[in-house]
Amino acid sequence: MRNIKNIIIGALLVVILIMSVGYSAFATQLTLNGTAQIIGEWNVKITGIETMNISEGCDAGPLQFTNTTVTFNAKLKKPGDVITYVITIENAGTIDATLENITIASDEANGSPAIMYETTGLASSLPAGEKTSFTVTVKYDPNCTEVPEVKEKTITGIIEYVQAK
Repeated sequence: MRNIKNIIIGALLVVILIMSVGYSAFATQLTLNGTAQIIGEWNVKITGIETMNISEGCDAGPLQFTNTTVTFNAKLKKPGDVITYVITIENAGTIDATLENITIASDEANGSPAIMYETTGLASSLPAGEKTSFTVTVKYDPNCTEVPEVKEKTITGIIEYVQAK
């Protein structure tokens, strides 16, 4: 009887050993390793301002710009005088940009009604690596018949480009 028990225990051990080898032969452990990186760069900026179409006797003032701001100070002499500023924007990044919003406002309440501003040519999209230009025209109302009491008007603009979808 003792022999039979030993044989049964031995047979069970052999079966367990065979099952272990069989399981490992049909079981595979897979390993997944990965890394994700964002390689896009956002870099939409102002790269220049220059003047064109300056009426005789006018002064375009000092021109200043940074990556995000531009400043000018136009001095107009008589009705009909015009100064046009050309502002260059560059997408120096790797992500395409779309014009989301533009707000150009002048100080109508406190500013001279004889000074008019007009903005034209702002691109609605700016692909990566491309440049675009737009103009800001400052004009002394040609229909003005008297020198106005208030002689200044301030313009404030916000141009907002966002990542293209």
